[in-house]
Amino acid sequence: MCNLYSLTKGQQAIREMARVLRDLAGNLPPMPEIYPDYPAPIVRNGVDGVRELAMARWGMPSPSFLLKGRKADPGITNVRNTASPHWRAWLGPAHRCVVPFDAFSEYGTDASGRKVPVWFALGEDRPLAAFAGIWTTHTGTRKVKEGPVTADVFAFATCEPNAEVAAIHPKAMPVILRTSDEIETWLTAPWTEARALQRPLPDGALIEIGRDLRAGAPTLF
Repeated sequence: MCNLYSLTKGQQAIREMARVLRDLAGNLPPMPEIYPDYPAPIVRNGVDGVRELAMARWGMPSPSFLLKGRKADPGITNVRNTASPHWRAWLGPAHRCVVPFDAFSEYGTDASGRKVPVWFALGEDRPLAAFAGIWTTHTGTRKVKEGPVTADVFAFATCEPNAEVAAIHPKAMPVILRTSDEIETWLTAPWTEARALQRPLPDGALIEIGRDLRAGAPTLF
């Protein structure tokens, strides 16, 4: 599952790609490493219907059966089974969002057997795109030391991997939207139409742009 991605493109590019009319995200710095529970920008339909750019924490509420005996819920980052009753309440346009990115990683194994992030993008220049996501406002304990909080949270959908991702992670890849029209469909269409976007990119649509991000290793940024 994708648990690390990058966003280094500016806010204006995000606003143009997703036809944003209201920006609530403040002054966004480049975000070369976004991990679970980090705050990150999403684009959603505001309560008044206005398309807005906002910040949310990565990780939707977990199903109750996963929380037995646990004091905190760090959240679910990737949503594969959108037919599950747990996700059903968040599949309408009011709770759909898109998550801007320009690179994402899946963990692979290097020659020494170490697990390392393998980074993918739509091209060498890492063009801006978006994951198809869902969001909600949730009250709960994400970290024991933090205690109960109310926060906007998000996750993005996954699907079968295409050839490039399957070579590293054969189970799934994020659902990626490459055009403004696809973003518009995800944010506004009935679920019967929007769910058709939960599909892998065509083979050849992604390239590997680097591996590893640990101290002393070559980085992308």
